[in-house]
Amino acid sequence: MRTYLRVCTGLTAGALFLAPSVALANMGNTATTYGLLPTDIASAQALSMFNTQVSTTYYNPAYLAHSTKSELTAGLMHAEHNLKADSEQFGTYTVQDDPTQQVLLGLKADLSDLTELGQPMYLGVMIGSEKFGDELLAFGSRTDPDGQYFNYGRQPLFLSIGVGTHIWRGLDVGIGTKVTLKSEASLVAQTNLAGETEYEELNVSAKPVIRPIISMNFDWEETFCPDAKCWYDGLETAFAFKGYSDSSVSVQANTVIPGTIPDPGLFIDIATIDSYQPNIYTLGMQLKRDTWRVGLAVEMQEWSALEDELKNDTVKNNLGLEFDDIVIPRIGAEYYLNDTFTLTGGVAFEESPLANDVNPEVNYLDADRTVIGLGMSATFDHVYGLKHPLRLDFGYQYHLMEEREFQIVSSQPTALNNDVVETKGDVNVFAGSISMQF
Repeated sequence: MRTYLRVCTGLTAGALFLAPSVALANMGNTATTYGLLPTDIASAQALSMFNTQVSTTYYNPAYLAHSTKSELTAGLMHAEHNLKADSEQFGTYTVQDDPTQQVLLGLKADLSDLTELGQPMYLGVMIGSEKFGDELLAFGSRTDPDGQYFNYGRQPLFLSIGVGTHIWRGLDVGIGTKVTLKSEASLVAQTNLAGETEYEELNVSAKPVIRPIISMNFDWEETFCPDAKCWYDGLETAFAFKGYSDSSVSVQANTVIPGTIPDPGLFIDIATIDSYQPNIYTLGMQLKRDTWRVGLAVEMQEWSALEDELKNDTVKNNLGLEFDDIVIPRIGAEYYLNDTFTLTGGVAFEESPLANDVNPEVNYLDADRTVIGLGMSATFDHVYGLKHPLRLDFGYQYHLMEEREFQIVSSQPTALNNDVVETKGDVNVFAGSISMQF
């Protein structure tokens, strides 16, 4: 029997190997969990809707039209996880300490001269990959006998493309996409009880899944008071909708074991999702003056829809997972020290969408957290060898997890079964980028 189970397990693992490389399971993604560029990380995403850099492609593509300058950006992000749990039976143990490391590339370009319509149009492209490109398609989905954190883990390929344009005086609109992959793998083979296969047939495919991003930006001064001073000078508001997305893998494996499992053989089907992002509705406001600006963003994340998505997930379905829609407030500020240096700071309170404290076998852990960011940028107008300004950005972010109790339930014999654990820990995020205008 053990040999038979080993064959089945090996067959499934072999099929999964054909899919994107397995990593720590999580339901977060780079842009929503941490932020993209250092300015987003430093402001806790409070100023992201009004970021003149290329990351606004994802947060508010309408704001691409706010600046006519083209820009090329390269960045690095490192998130250090120190996520633990306090067990009533066994004390404190580490749940996750594997870091997330991303390389980020962005391009913003003025496309206005490509047509004869005279309509200004600006393109933005934002790309991120895990482990500096070594794990371009990181993926993970699993049950866990000791608990796993819901929002943190390796981040798969991030790709967002957007276009922004002027519609009327002070009014900009933008559309964009977030692209994820739907992967399918199939394995058909004949095997013996030692797990040695023959007559194999392997098929792997992956196709992009495109989800919409729609936004609009409104500059009160430019619309109502372009030629005089008004109390709302420097006031801008923005709204953005980002459609839900996820990375998914479907695996179909079939084997025949002569003398044990005759034709048509043993079928193993696995379908699962990872890195889920719900529908997100964001309303933002910014007030800007000569030496400073402050921003406020309120996000509504529609996590309740994930319950329906998990019905077809063979790893996590019917295991008691329930989710609430949540609202996340963010506030941030920038202060211009001089023409070169700018300080950025922000804070956000992120409520946990995980509604229940018991989710057997999967054993997700999550808690409300406070996010604090701080950063600095420097713009150098005259750099030897360059015709245009060079910008350097550095950002830091701290996630403090609040305490919350969960009951671990698992049928695995080595599990902390029916143990009560309490969340604890923090996350430190460091990011840097360099941007060249042209």
